[in-house]
Amino acid sequence: MTTQRHYSPIDRLLLQADAAMRTLLPFSGQPYRPSPAIVQPDVKMSDEDTRHVAGLMRINHTGEVCAQALYQGQALTAKLPKVRAAMEHAAEEEIDHLVWCEQRIHQLGSHTSILNPLFYGMSFGIGAVAGLISDKVSLGFVAATEDQVCKHLNEHLEQLPAEDEKSRAILEQMRLDEEQHAESAREAGGFRFPAPVKFGMSLLAKVMTKSTYRI
Repeated sequence: MTTQRHYSPIDRLLLQADAAMRTLLPFSGQPYRPSPAIVQPDVKMSDEDTRHVAGLMRINHTGEVCAQALYQGQALTAKLPKVRAAMEHAAEEEIDHLVWCEQRIHQLGSHTSILNPLFYGMSFGIGAVAGLISDKVSLGFVAATEDQVCKHLNEHLEQLPAEDEKSRAILEQMRLDEEQHAESAREAGGFRFPAPVKFGMSLLAKVMTKSTYRI
């Protein structure tokens, strides 16, 4: 019979601090799966296309930073142990995306966004508040957020140069995973947010994408 360890509030805060450091420090995350890009050929792209793809991957990397923070904040304040465990498991899966994007950005000779700590803090706060309100709201926020992420991924897939199979493989696998996260959150009883709330989330997402494309 397995037993589940119970953490004190101080233990959980220390674990959150460790998660934040592993998310924000370069090359500190360890993926559970190898990048889908490794089986794709290296191709030479124009300087303009390279800069554009790097900008798109930087946006996606920051999105994964936000996802890590959101899940960690929700796990900290989730009321039911099974919901907390689901949030922590989702955060583990998102680490793959975080590392894959970071690897691809550096392959393209670029850098991750300097705004990542700011967005991590904001997303952690949003996740913690959602968890405090209720687990149903917290799960609903996951579903709505993942829907926004899938929308951005679809847009980015359309913008990729045809020859960039490495970035395409990463984004396609990310889309599959995010769709599953959204569906799982809804099946677990997540609240379905009304259109005005989703519109507000979309505006915040646009602020993030515009600001991190270059910096």
